[in-house]
Amino acid sequence: MSVRAALIDLSGTLHVEDEPTPNAAMALHRLRSSNITVKFVTNTTKDSKKTLYELLIKMGFQLDIEEIYSSLSAAAAYVETEKLNPFYLLTDDARKDFPEEDLSRPYDSVVVGLAPAAFDYAHLNKAFSVLMEQKSHKLVAVHQGKYYKRSDGLALGPGCFVKGLEYATGKTATLIGKPNKFFFNSAIPDGLSPNECIMIGDDVNDDIAGAMKAGMQGILVKTGKFLPEALAAISPAPTAVVKNFAEAVDWILCRKH
Repeated sequence: MSVRAALIDLSGTLHVEDEPTPNAAMALHRLRSSNITVKFVTNTTKDSKKTLYELLIKMGFQLDIEEIYSSLSAAAAYVETEKLNPFYLLTDDARKDFPEEDLSRPYDSVVVGLAPAAFDYAHLNKAFSVLMEQKSHKLVAVHQGKYYKRSDGLALGPGCFVKGLEYATGKTATLIGKPNKFFFNSAIPDGLSPNECIMIGDDVNDDIAGAMKAGMQGILVKTGKFLPEALAAISPAPTAVVKNFAEAVDWILCRKH
């Protein structure tokens, strides 16, 4: 079945920090011009959706803010649906995407994203205490990525802190973002099925394996956090492995005509 929608990772795929990957803006324009629906799906948890949108516009990408579907958005919806009052391990900017704290209620959960300034003993011990107060208190992982790409190299992600809290409390985290199948299915544009969608990303596990398990095709790009040894470890292999996002667009458009 032909590709009708492209789900595109942001950090490491479209850009690394505040620099686009080679020819990415033009490639995105070409993809849109082919009448393929675009959705940006990201596990980025440091930045609110508004901040992500402004960053992408500043880098020269054309998009609507509604096209961004982040693990923060999904986690905020989960918090509202479950009527939780969490203690947050998030950046101040990411916290803007979530409901206001209910000061009349005690904490009943912990939400963990990428928050380098909060990953110290005091914050982690507070999270531990909240989780240990009641058996019903939930640990929610916006995602549990091992690492991400910065301009100075790979940097530690939130996954080890989620795993540490699981180990210390005996609880299993509820995972919200990629590679959760629910996350991918929620990101699919209305009226389309998974086999009409293709995921483009730099993380062979969270982006590609997750999308393919949800029934999509997956193109792995060799930018961002790409590691050859990680590629060798997964099965089935990605639908395609290309140099960067621009080449991923070339791959899609060559098969569309």
